[in-house]
Amino acid sequence: MFESRLFFVDKLIDMGCRIILCDPHRATVIGLGGEQKLRATNMTSPDIRAGVALLIAALSAEGTSTIHNIEQIDRGYQDIDKRLNAIGADIIRI
Repeated sequence: MFESRLFFVDKLIDMGCRIILCDPHRATVIGLGGEQKLRATNMTSPDIRAGVALLIAALSAEGTSTIHNIEQIDRGYQDIDKRLNAIGADIIRI
């Protein structure tokens, strides 16, 4: 895994995810089991894969999240907002 690939995990932890960073190359994700919901937040997409992880978390969170630098997501997932909205998501580009 590339250096610094897991830095976006801090934002997921801020949202309420239970993730343990073992080292720069490994993370352990612990399910919430319905005990709590993720919290909405403002965040920045650092790259394609991390951006989609943040997008999925934002869709799962209560409230409205904002993702900046979405160009990173667009590089790998054309019209992802339209496709997700077609199956019930509520994504607005501003």
